[in-house]
Amino acid sequence: MPKIRLNDIVVNALKPPPKGQVTYWDATLPSFGLRVSQGGTKTFVLVYGESRARKTIGRYPIISLSNARSEAKRILATLTLGAHAAPTVTFAEGLATFLANTEKRNKPRTAKDYRRLLHRHFLPTLGKKKLGDITPHDITRIIDDLLATPSECAHAFAAIKIFFRWAIRRHLTKTNPADGLQGPPKSASRERVLTDAELRQVLVHARQKGFPFGHVLQLLILTGQRRSEIGSLEWNWIDTDTRTITLPASVTKNRREHAFPYGDMVAATLNGIDRRGRFLFPGSKDADLPITGWSNFKAAFDKKCKVESWTLHDLRRTFATNLAALGVRLEVTEKLLNHVSGSFGGIVGVYQRHGFQEEMRAAVLAWEARITTLLDQPHDRA
Repeated sequence: MPKIRLNDIVVNALKPPPKGQVTYWDATLPSFGLRVSQGGTKTFVLVYGESRARKTIGRYPIISLSNARSEAKRILATLTLGAHAAPTVTFAEGLATFLANTEKRNKPRTAKDYRRLLHRHFLPTLGKKKLGDITPHDITRIIDDLLATPSECAHAFAAIKIFFRWAIRRHLTKTNPADGLQGPPKSASRERVLTDAELRQVLVHARQKGFPFGHVLQLLILTGQRRSEIGSLEWNWIDTDTRTITLPASVTKNRREHAFPYGDMVAATLNGIDRRGRFLFPGSKDADLPITGWSNFKAAFDKKCKVESWTLHDLRRTFATNLAALGVRLEVTEKLLNHVSGSFGGIVGVYQRHGFQEEMRAAVLAWEARITTLLDQPHDRA
């Protein structure tokens, strides 16, 4: 096919072919040309894309060469931008990739929370929608339905914002429909501390419940550690000679290794657990993963134990409150809880390297003595 530099003089001078038609391609704008038919009709055309699709721009001189070339450039620019535009990925497709990525980059608990929140609250409604078609109104409608459960609502809102920020970084969409939305009202911080009678009742029922949840509850009460940390315990983290448990940074909330001592009651609880592999509390479906199904365990436990309106995290707060009542210094309690703010925040945390192991051991022994006293009380006084 001939290629020439098209200008008005050349276009006017081009003669019809003896038969059929011939296209003269512009040397200055690839894919743009002028088709001349046997009858003398002159038509501007454009060929584009991998499939070499042909588009007719218009006839000359109804459309001038200048206008035709400008229209050809506009079409090519639009196609080029479209090639780099966000693909038409559905929410379900994007979510699957996000969760696979999250499981590789985050702690198991974090990945599990994202999966639960996004699957439960957003996937049923948004699953088939293209990411770019999801509007702030779609997000607001889902969040509004969760306002009756403030904590769940706040976590769901945070999860969807994180998801869309990830999608933007991956060029799966250009906008985050959750940005700019007013977040749900913050739920009031819990202040629940179990009374002596309530704590005794939970502990007594935990001993009756047995493995696995009863043992988990006993360790939560006695150590003050987080649910995820106790649930993820591995046998090789426990030093029975020094009676110390060392949590690696991979399972702690602040991503710092945490070593804490334990006493006779914890030792007795640990001795009552059969080794079933790597974890003290392996999952029921996969022994290579730690225990899951906390809400189901808790609901079943509450049917027998009638203590009202308490959570597993309330046991941690109860632990800290009781240590204060026993005269344990705040910095020792914070060491036991593995807090990096408070007494160890800022510059203090940089230079304060005292391990407080002996002080922590004394606090643990005092706490176990207190628990023993509670258990020794007659039931009607507890």
